Amino acid sequence: MAFRKTSLEARPQIVEVSPGAAIPGGEFLIRGKGLAPVGASPDLRPQVRFGSVAASIVIGSDSFIIARVPDGASANAITVGGDHHVSPPWTCEIGIQIADGLHPVANPVIDRQGNIYTTFSGSPGQKTPVSIYKIDTGDRAKPLVTDLMNATGLAFDAEGVLYASSRHEGVVYQISADGNLAVYVEGMGVATGLVFDPQGNLYVGDRSGTVFKISRERQIYVFATDGYLYVTGPTTSSFDNLYRISSAGHVEVFYRGLGRPQGLAFDAKGKLYVAASLGGRRGVVRLTPEAEAQLFLSGPAIVGLAFSPSKALVVATNNSIYRVDAGIEGRKLP
Repeated sequence: MAFRKTSLEARPQIVEVSPGAAIPGGEFLIRGKGLAPVGASPDLRPQVRFGSVAASIVIGSDSFIIARVPDGASANAITVGGDHHVSPPWTCEIGIQIADGLHPVANPVIDRQGNIYTTFSGSPGQKTPVSIYKIDTGDRAKPLVTDLMNATGLAFDAEGVLYASSRHEGVVYQISADGNLAVYVEGMGVATGLVFDPQGNLYVGDRSGTVFKISRERQIYVFATDGYLYVTGPTTSSFDNLYRISSAGHVEVFYRGLGRPQGLAFDAKGKLYVAASLGGRRGVVRLTPEAEAQLFLSGPAIVGLAFSPSKALVVATNNSIYRVDAGIEGRKLP
């Protein structure tokens, strides 16, 4: 029988951490050496910390740890080890909660000044006291719209006007700066996601599986566009498709193997980010134009995302908004 020689003087070494970002409740996979030294006394047992906040350990071994980001963690440095034998810090990105007590069901949107808009959607047929909130650049959330049933999708047009869909009414509303509503188009079924193309056409997803195209003159057409439109249709499956639709209206599978894909956003380099799970790990998945996928950010209950002018990634869960300083430029508004 052979015994491994150990030394309590040896510092744990982190070799790799993935993904590169997370929000509280998300998990980091940590690979390294000497992460759990044999023979250490209980008071020297290795720990994972984000700054000074201890993480819970899902799986731990000498070379591999899965650590869950605890509530309240904000420091961007991971360390492994006890008080006297701590690894050099590994830099990561931890999302900071900037609003809670919400109910987004799709992407937040961000205007050119950096203000964030998100919904309190409510259950089907529920009239909530506030439908849409505006979160200013000082992270102060204020009610913007108070009379919209089941606010769902949000989008800005080229002039910076905000639009919102109601999945209860099948209506898309145009919203003024002070929160007044005007019907933009109706008869959209169970209206969900919204997006404008560079020509000013509005695309509206209907939960029945239809995508409507509304011209700037508010005429409704059979779908067609100058580029590809990317669409998710989440189900209870853990192996859903991400679709893209060509200018001729041809639907094809762009990527297969995401769990409950929801909100979408592009960066300036053409990479696509999807709120989904990959390989059983929930968060934000990044796909290249060649459909190569990797988990970019780890976190539970993520429904939408958007890039801010400051190159941060704003992430919406089913009750909160987080900001992650990802340093990534988003695709410009049309």
